[in-house]
Amino acid sequence: MNLIKKAVLTFIMAISFGASNVAFAEDAKATEVIAHIEAAIAEIGKHDFNAAYLHEKAARTASEQITGNEAVVKQGLDSIIKAQIIGKSADEEKAIAELNKALGFYKSI
Repeated sequence: MNLIKKAVLTFIMAISFGASNVAFAEDAKATEVIAHIEAAIAEIGKHDFNAAYLHEKAARTASEQITGNEAVVKQGLDSIIKAQIIGKSADEEKAIAELNKALGFYKSI
């Protein structure tokens, strides 16, 4: 009987540990996207749209690797793309507004 209890406990712990690793991996990608968006906002604040574009591109790449929350990721990705388009016309306020919107979506994950 003791052996069965230990086996069941080990099985439950293995399942919960595996599920938590998936959550941490997803959170790591969301954190990476958030870091790139914040860096892009900082670069736009310095009027360096080329560096901001590189951070936005890295954020898009990292965001494609987030699984689950597809609707939220799609909305955040759309905002990043809009910010890239606006950044090409060097409209600082609108680009930062779009990036802040994207930041809100990714922070909700």
